[in-house]
Amino acid sequence: MAGRKFKYTISIFVVLCASFFIGCEGNEFEEKNYAGEALGTSYHIKIFTGKDDLQVEKALDSIFDVINQSMSTYWENSDISLINKGVDSVKIDSHFKRVFQASGKIYQETEGYFDPTVGNLVNAYGFGPDSHLDALDDKTIDSLLQYVGFDKLKLNSESEIVKEDPKIYLDFNAIAKGYTIDVIAEYFESRGVQNYLIELGGELVSKGEHITKQKPFIVAIDDPLQEEGERTFQATLKLKNRGMATSGNYRKFRIDSVTGERYVHTINPLTGKPERSNLLSASVLAESCMLADGYATAFMALGLDKAKELSSKLDNIEVYFIYAENDSTKVYTSEGFQEVLISE
Repeated sequence: MAGRKFKYTISIFVVLCASFFIGCEGNEFEEKNYAGEALGTSYHIKIFTGKDDLQVEKALDSIFDVINQSMSTYWENSDISLINKGVDSVKIDSHFKRVFQASGKIYQETEGYFDPTVGNLVNAYGFGPDSHLDALDDKTIDSLLQYVGFDKLKLNSESEIVKEDPKIYLDFNAIAKGYTIDVIAEYFESRGVQNYLIELGGELVSKGEHITKQKPFIVAIDDPLQEEGERTFQATLKLKNRGMATSGNYRKFRIDSVTGERYVHTINPLTGKPERSNLLSASVLAESCMLADGYATAFMALGLDKAKELSSKLDNIEVYFIYAENDSTKVYTSEGFQEVLISE
């Protein structure tokens, strides 16, 4: 699975404008912007509201703490960490349950290419919170694969995760960030905010429009081949009432010394080994950022051809794939994604 192992989420810039007041249908909306660090990355949020009692910073801190306590593999005493340690009778919360159920859905639809139990392999390759192995031969990989398989986990009626083997390591980092954005959006909805753009580590959710401009929010997808320190875009698009996530091996492609072809390596959760792929990044539009995040990860693991085939069968999923062909890059877009792209 591309996941956290080789998932370097493509940065997506949020187009921000100066803050001021604007009248709309008799109401005065103020543009408010929030930024900070959370979940090991940065966030930027823009909302338009006439309310002055939202206490957004306090709400964000609470949401981040709850998500970390539930699903952070970097918090030693989080629920997921205790489950990974084999602690019995850990009662999971509603956040964990929703992510668990969504993961099961994507796991089934991708025939195992999206698999949050790949955590032992993530750590072994050096992309997780635990120390990596110095050598990964076939025997070692086979020994780790026996602990991989989301169908080896069950959620019982007591809200406990039951593992077939206590050594199974669960890792939601390829989907929890998108879910966190959805939770923030739910908070805004509960407080009557109808126009907002939320970005966390490159993943996004929007609702309504940019009131100042009276247009949809405009976001951009980075060029995966840009050099360090550059800021070039592959595409810009209108994002309205959707979640968007991009997964990719950002600046981690290789160039074949003979053919000049660009390619990347992603971990196949079915074999436990990195596989060569010419799919450099996958951007996904979905009804929630959690689903967009999960599918984007899955598509990177599937590779271009299988990702195109699967995405065409999924409802309410639109994709934008950047892939390498010989010494250049090309793009595949679904019809729905094409409709929101902004022509240069």
